[in-house]
Amino acid sequence: MSSRPELRGRAARLARLLPAGAGQAARTPFVLLVVLLLGGGLIGLLVLNSALSEGAFRLDDLQKNTKSLTDEEQQLQRDVDAYSAPDALQRRARELGMIPGGDPAFLDPDGTVKGVPGAAARQTSVRIPLVRPPEAIATAPTATPTPTPTPTPTPTPTATPTTSSPVDSGFVPQATTAPPTQPSPTPGR
Repeated sequence: MSSRPELRGRAARLARLLPAGAGQAARTPFVLLVVLLLGGGLIGLLVLNSALSEGAFRLDDLQKNTKSLTDEEQQLQRDVDAYSAPDALQRRARELGMIPGGDPAFLDPDGTVKGVPGAAARQTSVRIPLVRPPEAIATAPTATPTPTPTPTPTPTPTATPTTSSPVDSGFVPQATTAPPTQPSPTPGR
């Protein structure tokens, strides 16, 4: 016998519309839906993990780039500081032929002059201190000065005796000497 009760009338007509194995057929789409959701979730996690690791690599590259740019900025700042140091400015000014100024005079807001201005006097025996440019300091920490070559004196020409006698030519031969050359007080000139 069957475990289902006998339906009559309207219920019997509706029961004929439903398939006989309705319990088995309803589970299949549910199982497929659950498998698709789990597979989609796993694929989504894989894509998310890949995007996060790509972002981590990009972040590491950007941090390295930032560090190298910071190092370059610090090196450039050191160069600017070296060029703007007082001794470097003085050396560069002397190379350009500038001389220190005289006494300054000041103007008040009402137009009166305070102080007596003095002219810049050119000093001929100014000792220029040995100051190396900043790029030489950075590239060569120790530099040995090269000795300046001393000029060798030229030999003095001597007169050669002639075969003619002084009486015949009317003059007495004398030795001619060139004046000695004086070294220039300014090096390199």
